[in-house]
Amino acid sequence: MIIRTIAINAFKEAIRDKVLYNLLIFTLVLIAASVFIGRLTIGEDQRVIKDIGLAAISLFGVLIATFVGTSLVHKEIRKKTIYTIISKPIHRYKFILGKYCGLLLTIFVNLVVMSLALFLVLVLHRVIFPYAAPGVDRSVGYIPLLKAIALILFELMLVTSIAILFSTISTPTLSVFFTLAIYAIGHLTVDLKEIGAASKSALIKSLSSFCYYVFPNLENFNIRAEMVRNLSVSGKFIFYAIIYGVLYITTVMLVSILSMERKEFI
Repeated sequence: MIIRTIAINAFKEAIRDKVLYNLLIFTLVLIAASVFIGRLTIGEDQRVIKDIGLAAISLFGVLIATFVGTSLVHKEIRKKTIYTIISKPIHRYKFILGKYCGLLLTIFVNLVVMSLALFLVLVLHRVIFPYAAPGVDRSVGYIPLLKAIALILFELMLVTSIAILFSTISTPTLSVFFTLAIYAIGHLTVDLKEIGAASKSALIKSLSSFCYYVFPNLENFNIRAEMVRNLSVSGKFIFYAIIYGVLYITTVMLVSILSMERKEFI
């Protein structure tokens, strides 16, 4: 009950944030603009629309999670409302989980809006078919797209947990920097490991291995290339990606809770 109440309040607070609407509007405009960008290519317009649309959903979802998430806890401290909360018989872990769930609800709502906009563009452009057209399997278009969006959701859930973690230990500005840095590194961990394996330096090998095993491998959630090229993605791959995401999110949230439990408010 307490977690749900905190989550609802966090959701209401987040949807009042002007940054949220600016990012959402810009994403919708970019998705619509992808149609015109696609027309500049010859025979590749469908792929371009899907690729740009999914990239926009992922990128701006990350920005929403970062800019809103990194300020959630710090805002409570700055406004001193945290003192009212901790003075009541409310465990701090419930406060963190409530904030996390509230931000997840915000991201989910925005993801649904952005995904519906992308689906509408694809239907109008006859990239996918919402009805059974003669000789066309309508599941071919939107099932792979739903898989890609589902993995984007788990990626955003992971990034959100990282944003919440930094919001408990740092200022909003540094939290934004650290969260975006980890997001960037998370998409390069495989490349860093390959660089380390090819290097003769023991230091580079150690650093690349450290980055690979400590930072999240966000490429596990990126199947845009396969989806755009109409390549099949096995259910086993998606299952393991989800399990990996859940385990990493759980670990990060435990660290966040531990950080909050040890934090002293003077």
